[in-house]
Amino acid sequence: MVYLISACLLGLPCRYDGRVREVSPAVERLAKEHTLIPVCPEVLGGLPTPRPPAERQGERIVNAEGVDVTAAYRRGAEEVLRLCRHHGADGVILKDMSPSCGTNGIYDGSFTRTRVPGLGVTAELLLSAGVTVLDEGGAPPPRKEK
Repeated sequence: MVYLISACLLGLPCRYDGRVREVSPAVERLAKEHTLIPVCPEVLGGLPTPRPPAERQGERIVNAEGVDVTAAYRRGAEEVLRLCRHHGADGVILKDMSPSCGTNGIYDGSFTRTRVPGLGVTAELLLSAGVTVLDEGGAPPPRKEK
């Protein structure tokens, strides 16, 4: 199977702080079993690395300097969806807690590292388009209760 995957999960230095994240055993297992194509919605949306941290505040994404970066996040989300369709991907594996990729929660927008239920803008767009979205361990996000 072919999956797009948050590039930071593969150890690429695209995180907001420019640091490299260690590749987890779960991602190493996925890489042995599937073809993984790295993507970073923030970079695809035109943001630099490093960049100020950003958090979701309702429908907006605002960085720690108070700058609204929603348009860049939405451009990146659209590009990930386009790449998913272009490659015929079976799904997308995303980094949790990111305002772009969060699947099992995001930060609350107060820059106090307070976690809340919610989705990043890329995860939200992909799910609304019917794309299979998995967290970094290979599990789908929790279902919303109706």
